[in-house]
Amino acid sequence: MAKKQIVILGAGFAGLDLAKRMKDTGYEITLIDQYNFHQFQPLFYQVATARLEPSSISFPLRKVFQKKKCVHVRLARVSEIDVAAKTVRTSEGDFAYDYLVIATGCTTNYFGNRNIEQYAFPMKSTTEAITLRNRILLNFEDALSATVEELPAIMNIVVVGGGPTGVELSGSLAELKKYVLPKDYPDMDFSRLNIYLLEAGPVTLAPMSKASQQKSQEYLEKMGVQVWTNALVEDYDGKTVKLKDGRTIPTHTLIWAAGVSGNLPAGIPKEQVVRGNRIRVDRYNRLEGHEDILAIGDIAYMETPEFPKGHAQLANVANAQAKNTAGNFERLRRNKPLKPFEYKNPGTMATVGKRKAVVDLPFMSFQGRIAWFVWMFLHLMLILNVKNKLIIFINWAISYFTNDTTLRLILLPSGREVKSGERKNETASPG
Repeated sequence: MAKKQIVILGAGFAGLDLAKRMKDTGYEITLIDQYNFHQFQPLFYQVATARLEPSSISFPLRKVFQKKKCVHVRLARVSEIDVAAKTVRTSEGDFAYDYLVIATGCTTNYFGNRNIEQYAFPMKSTTEAITLRNRILLNFEDALSATVEELPAIMNIVVVGGGPTGVELSGSLAELKKYVLPKDYPDMDFSRLNIYLLEAGPVTLAPMSKASQQKSQEYLEKMGVQVWTNALVEDYDGKTVKLKDGRTIPTHTLIWAAGVSGNLPAGIPKEQVVRGNRIRVDRYNRLEGHEDILAIGDIAYMETPEFPKGHAQLANVANAQAKNTAGNFERLRRNKPLKPFEYKNPGTMATVGKRKAVVDLPFMSFQGRIAWFVWMFLHLMLILNVKNKLIIFINWAISYFTNDTTLRLILLPSGREVKSGERKNETASPG
């Protein structure tokens, strides 16, 4: 009897974890992603601020599945899901499925503002983090020969979005300003470097406790970050940020961390798509009326009594849904009842800088040095392999004792486009 074919779209946290958990009997799994590596998104900001190299947080997919013969990795860009034909159409051909799992994650949400989309720097992939690192480092090279009129726009860095990404990135930039850049550029006055964190709402880290919100903002302001709350960005032309209240900031570097939108493949029935381009699923992560199609991770929207507005788009949720889905595929194979997904929130956390972090657990909240060590430990545990854990730990240890890094490389594209047959190098990933 032929094995059932499961096609998984996206090798982010949810898709990768599901494929890893599938047993070598009963199913053949095809994992499709545009890149040949998994990206550890929580540490993108450390790549962007030259604390870690991209290879430290990127893991080759074929290496992950060397011993898993039932998993077949394919590099392709999804063009459409043909629900009627039970086929995924991609840039590298068609893939038929018995079961389809959509784990395409999220992309940057510019809320329809074309100017911001054109000129701002997102940070949703490793390549985007490298591009941002280049821009940040090139700013200071440009500043050496800039005129007095040009200097303010070069020396202002604006981060939009007061969630964990924005807070962590702003804190990392502040430490770069204090500890590293003055040694690299001894003839430059870094008191003129301004880091702005703009948040449209009244507080930073809105989903966290009041204590964590207050402490994170206190940390940032003591580090020299200018935190503007109730600051809604209206437009950006590549030179000046315009706020809805009329304020402006001249800058060449606007980093957009203000929101995400589901990376929705074409072909999903419109009635299943909800706000934020997420796919509505039942308690088993299945699309209503399409029990052979599932969605897990950031792209999935599931209402439960405890989460009536859907789950947060976090790695913990993605991994938990992957675990439950893998178990349900095994139950399906054995003709056993499926298990509904139930999420137990283990807590949330964010780091602001050295010995500065905030942690909210279900039963308590704490901040400071201990929170910082907890943050580091848990992120190291999420890294896929021992080698990468060791590399990251060594980099963090060096940075801790020296307040410096040795990774400030400006790596610009060669201008050549890599092709294999008709394949072209793309910049966005389905996972």
